[in-house]
Amino acid sequence: MRRKDKEITDETVIREILEKSSICRIGLLDGDLPYIVPMNYGFAAGALFFHTARVGKKIALIEKNKRVCFEIEYAAEVIRHEQSCSWSTRYRSVIGYGLLEIITDAEEKKKGLDVIMAQHGKKDSNLYHEPYVARIVILKLTIDQISGKQSGDW
Repeated sequence: MRRKDKEITDETVIREILEKSSICRIGLLDGDLPYIVPMNYGFAAGALFFHTARVGKKIALIEKNKRVCFEIEYAAEVIRHEQSCSWSTRYRSVIGYGLLEIITDAEEKKKGLDVIMAQHGKKDSNLYHEPYVARIVILKLTIDQISGKQSGDW
């Protein structure tokens, strides 16, 4: 990282970003072009969980290459100033890499959905409509590398 003064080295802060944010952008390869998709997610046990349809561009790309990059930002805010060049942004974010796994087992899908629901505020007593569960897959992104960056007062 070029700006070491902005680097987040405290793993507790990185975990807080992962636990409190709600949107993750996943970077996939589409031939020699990047393909980025924003997704709701849940974080637990060193992994990110997503739900998606069983078919489509995202699944086709994952089947070709399970290695991905991801980005999550937390509390981004533009700081205005009288002088245009004095504007800045207050933020915390993480960028990481990992492998995506496509989960099709019904019980494992429900566990992944529980993680996603907990991320968004519903931590227990989840009831799932079985036909819905049958139509989706859960993507599990096991994080193998992550770094954090922040700007502004925290």
